[in-house]
Amino acid sequence: MSFKIDLAHIRNTIFRLLPPEAQVTRLEFEGPEIAIYVRNPKFLLEHTGILSQLAKTIKKRVVIRTDPSIRKDPNEARKIIESIVPKEAGIERVEFDAVLGEVVIEARNPKKVAEKVNQILVETGWRPRIVRAPPMRSRTYEEIVSMFYKREAMEYRLNFLRELGEAIHRDVLLARDGNNYVRITFLGAAQEVGRSAILVETAESRILLDFGINPGRGLSPNAFPRLDLVGIEPEDIDAVVVSHAHLDHCGLVPYLFKYGYRGPVYTTQATRDLMILLLKDFIEILEKSGQEPLFTMKDVEVMLLHTIPLRYNVVTDIAPDVRLTLYNAGHILGSAIIHLHIGNGFYNIVYTGDFKFGKTRLLERADYVFPRVDALIMETTYGATNQPRREEAERMLIEIIKRTVERGGKVLIPVLSVGRAQEILLVLREALENKQLPEIPIYIEGLVEEVTAIHTAYPELLAKPLRAMLEEGINPFKHEQFQRVDRNKPRIDIVEERQPCVIVATSGMLTGGPSVEYFKLLAPDPKNSIVFVSYQIEGTLGRKVKDGAKEVTFVGEHGKIETIKINMEVYAIEGFSGHSDRQQLYDYLRSITPKPNKVFLVHGEPNAISAFKNAISGRNAKKLGFRSLEVYAPRILESYTPAYNL
Repeated sequence: MSFKIDLAHIRNTIFRLLPPEAQVTRLEFEGPEIAIYVRNPKFLLEHTGILSQLAKTIKKRVVIRTDPSIRKDPNEARKIIESIVPKEAGIERVEFDAVLGEVVIEARNPKKVAEKVNQILVETGWRPRIVRAPPMRSRTYEEIVSMFYKREAMEYRLNFLRELGEAIHRDVLLARDGNNYVRITFLGAAQEVGRSAILVETAESRILLDFGINPGRGLSPNAFPRLDLVGIEPEDIDAVVVSHAHLDHCGLVPYLFKYGYRGPVYTTQATRDLMILLLKDFIEILEKSGQEPLFTMKDVEVMLLHTIPLRYNVVTDIAPDVRLTLYNAGHILGSAIIHLHIGNGFYNIVYTGDFKFGKTRLLERADYVFPRVDALIMETTYGATNQPRREEAERMLIEIIKRTVERGGKVLIPVLSVGRAQEILLVLREALENKQLPEIPIYIEGLVEEVTAIHTAYPELLAKPLRAMLEEGINPFKHEQFQRVDRNKPRIDIVEERQPCVIVATSGMLTGGPSVEYFKLLAPDPKNSIVFVSYQIEGTLGRKVKDGAKEVTFVGEHGKIETIKINMEVYAIEGFSGHSDRQQLYDYLRSITPKPNKVFLVHGEPNAISAFKNAISGRNAKKLGFRSLEVYAPRILESYTPAYNL
């Protein structure tokens, strides 16, 4: 089996397929892409399908860039763009990336800009990159991303991409002549929920799938993936792939950069945007609690410069012997199922990350059809239990709120800022519009508003009804009763108001953030209620409260111990979860195409994994359509070599 990359063949094919009038000046490997610099981009107008034909022939991602000599001055280019694009496009911002020769055009109606892409390219010499202008703005996100367009940052990124391109497209050395293997080592989320991290090794590459923290274990060693115990330094890793933006999957990626990692981070663009907000918030929460952050915003910014966003269903080379494809996971915005194609068909791994095999108000259900699957690494959070139907969960939430309001109480809903928060806002909005709830204030605090703003920038990733509303100019996450809590407004004022209200606040497991402060103020009063709408990881304050604790202690100012009695009513509604329940996990195994012959169960507490393993093993596997199936329940640091040819 030969893995040799024939660079001469690639070059010759490009020059053979591109017409002479393109005036190619140079070719560059820029990360996973081959950048072709031309002096005459007009050829694209007459040869519309040539790039897809070229990519299909050489089996590489191809991008056309203009030679710097033909690019108009940015001020002149901006005027040309404004004259070409119709006013109904609603252009809000135009930024120039002088290093990559791209012009970023942010517009309220991006379709109108897309119709003029080739004309903009030809008349300005700048390659357009179109971004939807969201109806809501995230100030924090925009402040962070602004550094991305500084010239020194762009030059750094270009150098990084070119070095990465050389590494990805080099000849395979060790795996020639069939000498190859695949080893999977579980560094976290094995027999537990939290600190997801999986190391995939081949003869050529070392790739990390996720690198998160366990929020239920503070900052103890058991909160971290155990990369330190497998003899690998961060600089030894070739690539990191992040499935989604929850901290138990991405929370320690900047930590790798702090200690020397300088490779790529692959994820979806929405996940990249959400990670920025959540990691900044993570740093601030640690600082406010008197703990030293694990990394700084400088580490987050370096991570951002090394992040390569990918779209769903696009095959991308990430190592000489590994191709990556991301698929919709249905868990949160931008969440991805990771497919690794190793060698020329040598082995294929599908890692679900967290996934939802059921349609929700927010997202479509997870993808389940892949080109090849040999091993499936599957989350099993609810492997032992079924969740209520989504309609039943919504009814329960509205009933709890109504009962609490009727007795003059207040409802605290701790939410994960990504996913559950937006689901809850959609439910509350509809209940208010349908008069199922009285017109009471819905206070929103934490990152919810800013994260929701990012959701509005990606309507194509949302469920079809939401997509249609946003494209019609309707924001489904807004209502006149929704009130964002200003930082200057003391929380005690909201709690002491006479009228009932609902408070939607982060964090969802009471591990920090405004929900903890509201909980302290509301818990002693039996008129009030707290409703958990997401999974509560073992060891978190949320789990203790959910499991029936009657009082909890906090370390207050100056080290003083503060005891809070819990007299409020406590509810947990599992039906809002973005995880697949037991039945949905069954259905996924029954539906996945093609069928793997090995399944690794992770991201679940021991009882959940054990119950699900027993339910799908042996004869039960045949009921799910498997001819044969090996089921594994790995522990931390256990390694498996499911494929080898040495």
